[in-house]
Amino acid sequence: MKKVLYIVSVLVIAAIVMLAFTLKNNPGRKSTSNELTAKPTDGKPNPTVDHITVWKKVEKKEEKVLSNMTLDEKIGQLVIAGIDGTAINKASQQLIEHYQIGGVIFYANNVGTPDQTVQFVNSLKIANQNNLLPLFTSIDQEGGRVARLPKQVAKLPRSATIGKTNDPDYAFNIGRILGKQLTQFGFNMNFAPVLDVNSNPNNPVIGDRSFSADPNVVSTLGIQTMKGIEEEHVIPVVKHFPGHGDTSVDSHLELPKVDKTIQQLEQLELIPFKKAIEADADVVMVAHILLPHLDNTYPASMSAPIITGMLREQLSFNGIIMTDDMTMKAIAKHYDIAQAAVQSVKAGSDVILVAHDPEKVIAVIEALKEAVASNEITEKRIDESVMRIIELKEKYKLDDETTPKVNIQKINKEIKEVTKKGSHN
Repeated sequence: MKKVLYIVSVLVIAAIVMLAFTLKNNPGRKSTSNELTAKPTDGKPNPTVDHITVWKKVEKKEEKVLSNMTLDEKIGQLVIAGIDGTAINKASQQLIEHYQIGGVIFYANNVGTPDQTVQFVNSLKIANQNNLLPLFTSIDQEGGRVARLPKQVAKLPRSATIGKTNDPDYAFNIGRILGKQLTQFGFNMNFAPVLDVNSNPNNPVIGDRSFSADPNVVSTLGIQTMKGIEEEHVIPVVKHFPGHGDTSVDSHLELPKVDKTIQQLEQLELIPFKKAIEADADVVMVAHILLPHLDNTYPASMSAPIITGMLREQLSFNGIIMTDDMTMKAIAKHYDIAQAAVQSVKAGSDVILVAHDPEKVIAVIEALKEAVASNEITEKRIDESVMRIIELKEKYKLDDETTPKVNIQKINKEIKEVTKKGSHN
């Protein structure tokens, strides 16, 4: 191989010398079209060469970042972790500094006053500043009954209320305010909007979190809410693929079963997700739902036919695929969480959400490391997910800069103005 490279180098140098000699002796001469494509002959073994092009592959910034990462750093990026308390502690610091997790999720028990919330988020960002990639700082802020920000922040309407207006501009403005709320507190990812179609009136978990029982209304308003969130440089996560609207069981408590064929899903549940993907959705959250007509073994969040077959290949989704919280009883009652995470990555997930208990987070990370060590998962497969994560963090220009003190009065004034317009519909 070295000998071949040496010969190629000698030939290139010789050609450059010849070109320089030709230009020096014929400075004003232009080559004819025949000369540009001339080939060696007995009479002219070395026809005039007008120019030489040397091709060099330019490495993308994201590729360079990936090539500089250790396997441990890569696997850490595949996890968004729940944290305990209302201030940084040894456990959360260890997850960030030692395990180098990709992000954190806040729940109501992490949130007290506005100042405390901002300080908490800032402390986590500071802990991450020696790591290669910035943190996803995420929260569930849908509006309505699913709102995690401090109680001093004015409430936004539930999705069902927005659905009754059927006003795309109103939905966009609600999304924009959701995004603005989050940036004020230092969050850069929102687990919203809900794209589930509220087709089952007995559904115990979705209900008024859905925009409508009409998939077209869900599509239009959901996408506009998504675009509004994006407007404020916050990453929206559409959920819960392939549709949690027709379940009679809460997946927080047990594994729901949806007895529908792919053809039935295409007529209802998949419509909003398909349209959101066409509208450039960046992240899709997959639900803990068993769909036996598609996969009789694993729930959607662990299923290769659903994650890779349906979402990646059939719907051509190229963004980040994320699981719902793996500590929910739909998974925890039936599987070892760490092994469920391994199966989910094998099935095609990019990010595993482990929203409670730092010990479970560590167990998931260690299980993924062991899966790579035993070649159950290849490092190339890990690289595919990490590249998507790097690209998303770069797209939204995420950083670990701290956030200044929040102005609650200003946010609440804007919320009042937006919701007042919606109430006139």
